[in-house]
Amino acid sequence: MLTPQHGQRSPSPKRVGVLVVAYNAATTLAQTLDRLPESFIAGVDHILIGDDASADDTHAVATAYQRGSELPLTVVRHPKNLGYGGNQKAGYHWAISHGLDVVVLLHGDGQYAPEVIESVVEPLLRGDADAVFGSRMMTKGAARAGGMPAYKYVGNRILTTMQNSLTGLALSEWHSGYRAYRVDALNDIDFASYSDDFDFDTEIILGLHAAGKRVVEVPIPTYYGDEICYVNGMKYAKDVTKDVVRYRLRRMGFGSTATSGATVDAYELKPSPHSSHGRLLAWLGARQPSRVLDVGCSDGSFGALARAQGHTVVGLDIVKHDGVGDRLDGFIEADLNAPMPDTGERFDVVVAADVLEHVIDPGRLLGEITDRLRPGGTILVSVPNFGHWYPRGRVAVGRFDYDQRGPLDEGHVRFFTRRSFEKLIASSSLRIVARDTVGSPVDVLQRGREGTAIGSVANTLGAVDRAATMAWPTLFGYQFLYQLEPI
Repeated sequence: MLTPQHGQRSPSPKRVGVLVVAYNAATTLAQTLDRLPESFIAGVDHILIGDDASADDTHAVATAYQRGSELPLTVVRHPKNLGYGGNQKAGYHWAISHGLDVVVLLHGDGQYAPEVIESVVEPLLRGDADAVFGSRMMTKGAARAGGMPAYKYVGNRILTTMQNSLTGLALSEWHSGYRAYRVDALNDIDFASYSDDFDFDTEIILGLHAAGKRVVEVPIPTYYGDEICYVNGMKYAKDVTKDVVRYRLRRMGFGSTATSGATVDAYELKPSPHSSHGRLLAWLGARQPSRVLDVGCSDGSFGALARAQGHTVVGLDIVKHDGVGDRLDGFIEADLNAPMPDTGERFDVVVAADVLEHVIDPGRLLGEITDRLRPGGTILVSVPNFGHWYPRGRVAVGRFDYDQRGPLDEGHVRFFTRRSFEKLIASSSLRIVARDTVGSPVDVLQRGREGTAIGSVANTLGAVDRAATMAWPTLFGYQFLYQLEPI
């Protein structure tokens, strides 16, 4: 059991385990274990050696070392090769089942220096991170000086730059295999669904990032010896590129929820002037300061921007998120699939942004919203367009499924086209004062990338999508927006 270094002690010692992934590592495994620092060994809880069905004597070397060592070792030989990612999955499940607090990934070929394992673990013990990655790129020139071949260095830099651009991260290296994790952070992501291949390391970064986990990098030395590399470089580059592109598309609402590393907040604020939130805020900004009810307010980010315009905003949602009380003037906790509570308050404006598709009876909810209006009040609504080309195409090819966001959000229980929603409006004794349509959320690609090549491409794609939306709103429109008043 280890405690933080440099005089900082945790309230209780952390149970730290080491996962040694080994494949055909008979000539290096024992030396790698011998290189673990005595100070680290003195406090380590357990070490698991995962022999991934090696074709050499790796298992015999591991068991012999186990018999002759006082290390708390467990040796497992997988009956069939699980792959680099599969071997890690087995090890992380082991860490979770054994109640460890921290698990460190160590390669049995000795490529990643065991001598610096304490510096990799230290930020976790201090509580400063959920994951720590050893980086060979943090110290300028160290990677090449340590023997990293030029083609690998260049490939690493190109891929890392691309991956940072598409994800919004700023890691110095995505491709180091020296890592340590808080076990509870691993338990919060669906790593079992990730790849069994070498791109597992990329998918786990995406999963941690999507879950809001804290990732810290520490510098590590570079060492290239005579170990055999089992990575197919071209296949690896293709796989990791596919992973991050797919992740970015899922951030925009395109793709199945089953894909790993793509869990996102479907209700994040979209303040772009070309987005639904941006257009709704523009409508609010054109009004005198008003009393506003934000139905389905989520964390209150939209309401906070409305307050900045001078409005008084009360939020309503099924759960009170952290910070809502600071962002809004009031909050009502209510399940929108049940009758709305009547607090006696009446509002100049009721906003129902991306809400009606989540309730079983949107007509009932529209009626209750109307009852909360003051005379002359207005309802602002946005709904996704099921007639958009993306869900149409999914249905046409027989691949209908739910997504993490967008028109096929897994939380949607009702689907609307423009015609069907305007029929609902009429049946709810409401009339349309104004109507607008927004296109696909291409602006998500531009965030933090203004002035970059990706930002320029996204800007062009956004302009094309907006032109298509204007020309054919029922096909290219992503969301429909309405200002409504009681008849």
